[in-house]
Amino acid sequence: MTHNDHPHNAPGQPETASTENLPQQVPGQTQEDQPGRETEMTPGPIVIREGYRGSGKLEGKVALITGGDSGIGRAVAVHFAREGADVAIIYLDEHEDAQATVKMVEAEGRRALAIAGDIGQPDFAAQAVTRVIGELGGLNVLVNNAAEQHPQKSITDITPEQLERTFRTNIFGIFYLTQAALPHLQKGAAIINTTSVTAYKGSPELLDYSSTKGAIVALTRSLSQALAEQGIRVNAVAPGPIWTPLIPSTFEKEKVESFGQDVPLGRLGQPAEVAPAYVFLASEDSSYVSGQVIHPNGGNVVNG
Repeated sequence: MTHNDHPHNAPGQPETASTENLPQQVPGQTQEDQPGRETEMTPGPIVIREGYRGSGKLEGKVALITGGDSGIGRAVAVHFAREGADVAIIYLDEHEDAQATVKMVEAEGRRALAIAGDIGQPDFAAQAVTRVIGELGGLNVLVNNAAEQHPQKSITDITPEQLERTFRTNIFGIFYLTQAALPHLQKGAAIINTTSVTAYKGSPELLDYSSTKGAIVALTRSLSQALAEQGIRVNAVAPGPIWTPLIPSTFEKEKVESFGQDVPLGRLGQPAEVAPAYVFLASEDSSYVSGQVIHPNGGNVVNG
């Protein structure tokens, strides 16, 4: 199976597929604005595997996920909800995508909250956490997932404005959200940061983005040590080529069409193949895991 041009499911119904029916590749396509919109992607990303059964791993928990409107963040939200968690998502301005994610979480019988704003602004981060505590009654899992990337042919093409913006969203946002959330996190809480395979392999056209992702690895390791005495675990996930809205909103059509074809498994990955790593790191199954990185990347072997 190569291109899979099935229509999008109705709002509240996540895209699903069995493992053997996952798309191997996607048709060339682009979107003009970042971070991109899932409603404009063909095919839509697979959010959760057919037959994924929750077992109450996150029963009674409250999770906050940045970039939770689409892509990996949406998949994590749906998986968390199926495992019993109430879910708040933060997104920039993709209102249609965000409301679709809310409906998916609610369809799992859980409470959902969507908050629009820029995580790179410390005041917003604090306000968002306050809303989560006030409306959902607590916070147990923080997923710092939102990011942006802007490819450039040369380091000389990266403007000061782009450099500052990329670091503000990808790194400053993690600091601000974590600082705001920490007073509310109790022993047993989990923080999960989304880094990238580019932190380990590098990327010649994503110099600033790769730099932020490397910083996230260092932050994860350092913060895990800083919070160990409080019983708060901090880990990261480093996805490889995953089919999310960031891809068509970042790259040219030709690169989108070949996206993921160069990994050992020979295909792009789906959010549904990444989200279970977050479930593991958020749950008691990983109670002895902190400061680590999981690598769902299609078989690329990296150090770390």
